[in-house]
Amino acid sequence: MKEPLYEKDLISMKYAILESRRHDRMVREIAADLGVPQLRMRRYLMDRFDMLLLENLPARYEQGKMMRQDAPEPERQLGAHLYTHAVPLIGEERMAQILTGVKEMVRGGTSMGQAVLSGKDRIRKEIIT
Repeated sequence: MKEPLYEKDLISMKYAILESRRHDRMVREIAADLGVPQLRMRRYLMDRFDMLLLENLPARYEQGKMMRQDAPEPERQLGAHLYTHAVPLIGEERMAQILTGVKEMVRGGTSMGQAVLSGKDRIRKEIIT
């Protein structure tokens, strides 16, 4: 009996999607922003997202970047909405914890830039582990 297509391993098809020009640019930008190796980011996206979401990621990413501009600090620099809603790399609850930590660091006297870097490091750890 033949195995149905939907039960086959779709990794090669997902990888082909992520190698397209728009997807590749998006992966490179996200990887650079978070300090994650590009291959690791591609693998994370392939493991976590289905084909439909992968196909739509560049449009979602562009929309998320536009919405990011209107967000208050430190959400804007951290990319809280971008990485939870537009390109759902981590869950909302975990992002809320990270954002709370960043805000506490700023209230404690840490510069905004350093606090955001610490928050991005936490996001990176979520992706890498």
